[in-house]
Amino acid sequence: MLAMPLSASSGGRVMKGSAAAPDREHSVASVEVDRRDFLWEALKASLGVPIALGVVRVPEVCGMQAEGDEEAERIYGMGIDIRKCIGCGRCAQACKNENDVPDEPHFVNTWVERYVIRSDGEVLVDSPNGGIDGFPPIEEGGTLRTFFVPKLCNHCEEAPCVQVCPVGATFITDDGAVLVDEEYCIGCGYCVQACPYGARWFDPEKHVARKCTFCYHRLARGKVPACVEVCPTSARLFGEVGHRANPLARFLRFNDIQVLKPHLNTKPKVFYANLDGEVR
Repeated sequence: MLAMPLSASSGGRVMKGSAAAPDREHSVASVEVDRRDFLWEALKASLGVPIALGVVRVPEVCGMQAEGDEEAERIYGMGIDIRKCIGCGRCAQACKNENDVPDEPHFVNTWVERYVIRSDGEVLVDSPNGGIDGFPPIEEGGTLRTFFVPKLCNHCEEAPCVQVCPVGATFITDDGAVLVDEEYCIGCGYCVQACPYGARWFDPEKHVARKCTFCYHRLARGKVPACVEVCPTSARLFGEVGHRANPLARFLRFNDIQVLKPHLNTKPKVFYANLDGEVR
């Protein structure tokens, strides 16, 4: 326990006969050391700095970055396990419902493609209505394998869409999400053409470019994207890239990870496990 001298000015007991003794009108109880005052003085002395109640700052909860703590930087990413995807299309439908995407085909933030690899080397790819309505039967015979590949905006670190936007409407947030500010977007369509993943589309009603946002409004409430939430096989995972205490980190650590079109050096933040070499 920290011991410290008590003076008359700090509330300590004054010894009888001392030159500094006050008049006798004050009772002994009036100069009794207050226990809380003593602990408070001891705390200030042990820290060596002045403390003001209610002024001490601590990092916020939920992984918020503390000032000057670079390791606490939050960068979002998504993992997709191809072997787990069953092509149900629930992710695409949930995205439309959550983000007010028009019901018409070809307006999708995320979609599911089916790959059919034939024995003669032919590769067939289809995605009717983004996979929401299911897929037609495959012709019997001559099929080596089939699989489903969910796709969406890759939220690239070096995003071509950000580079070509003439007004800065497309931007990258501090946590790595690529978003579109609809108030600034002029509908020029440059970003739609620049995206090498075909992940952008033009909204005919709002006259702006739109895309997957990682359901950024849900992230602000501590929820995962809608497509991740509804996946019945957990083929999609969401979390912080580089943060060990989340499912995405374990997914990246224990799987052979690929990204789409790596030769473009866009540095995508959507990571695939068990991705077939025929996927384009």
